[in-house]
Amino acid sequence: MIKKESNLQRLSGHAVLLLVALALVFGWRASIAGSVRNTDEPISEQPDSSSSDLAVQATLEAPSPAEIEPVSESAVGGQAVPVLSDYSLVPASNPTTYQGKLPEHHFETYLVKRGDTPGGIAEQFGIKQETLLGGNPGLGQESSLLQTGIDLVVLPVDGVLHDVEPGDTLESIAEQYDIPIEDIIAYEGNNLEFPYRLYPQTQIMVPGAVREVFVWTPPDLSSVTRGGSYEGSGVTPVIVGTGSFIYPVGSRYFTQYYWYGHQAVDIALPEGQAVYASDTGTVTYAGWNTYGYGNLIVVNHGNGYETFYGHLSGINVVPGQIVYQGNVIGASGNTGRSSGPHIHFEIRINNNRDDPCWYISCS
Repeated sequence: MIKKESNLQRLSGHAVLLLVALALVFGWRASIAGSVRNTDEPISEQPDSSSSDLAVQATLEAPSPAEIEPVSESAVGGQAVPVLSDYSLVPASNPTTYQGKLPEHHFETYLVKRGDTPGGIAEQFGIKQETLLGGNPGLGQESSLLQTGIDLVVLPVDGVLHDVEPGDTLESIAEQYDIPIEDIIAYEGNNLEFPYRLYPQTQIMVPGAVREVFVWTPPDLSSVTRGGSYEGSGVTPVIVGTGSFIYPVGSRYFTQYYWYGHQAVDIALPEGQAVYASDTGTVTYAGWNTYGYGNLIVVNHGNGYETFYGHLSGINVVPGQIVYQGNVIGASGNTGRSSGPHIHFEIRINNNRDDPCWYISCS
């Protein structure tokens, strides 16, 4: 009798488990059917607050269509349902491989003609003379800046076209030219967008900047007069000038005056005309100059002053020679970086270039 009761209890337990399993199966099928209901069925009433909260959470957590990719389909309830292989977000840009926009510049060019001057070209394009240096780095290393037959880059606004080198940053370029970073970013052609990457072997415009000008200096003087080379080196001035200056040539036709990019005066005249020592002194350089002067004579006047005579067609003196004010020292020409026959005349005081018009009348 006890054994029969035990069997009945065992059977009743199995029955309960079977009923639970059937309930779960029918509940799951009902859930699937609800998820693929016909679209013609009316949508259920406004969900309660708990259902709304879950829907918002699901929306925030779900990836956007651009972030998921269906890789296969399966049929449920007669409808194709995409099966997603990856719900992860698209990875952020790798800072080491990120490529921003490159600068896009469109500049005019100008072919230098005989007799052109920086002032005339700048006026023609409505820019400052310094801007010619900004678009043409080589001009900052020449004495007369221009040579017939070369193409000049003409910038659309005043400033400097900077060649980007490895290690350059907006901060370093702004500091180099003393220009606000915002001005560089704002220039449309630079195509600068956050995070403001710069790329070597490109060029960016630095509005309002002025390029530094290279200044060549003659050989150092020593306490011994040697004059071992034609150009001159180690020549000591042995005479002191008068402190006043005369015109180095007979012409008064000025083609270029003193300005930041050309700290001298140019006086046009035919080739072969006499060039005179502007004051008494000692010749410290006489020969060819590779920095644009062509044939060049430098006279040190022993009182802090030096005079330079460039683009000569002939040289009549040697280093170490004493010359007196008015002596013929050479002949006018068109050598070196020159756009026509003229003489390039500089006056320096203690190695600083000064405006010759302060010493000779330029009117």
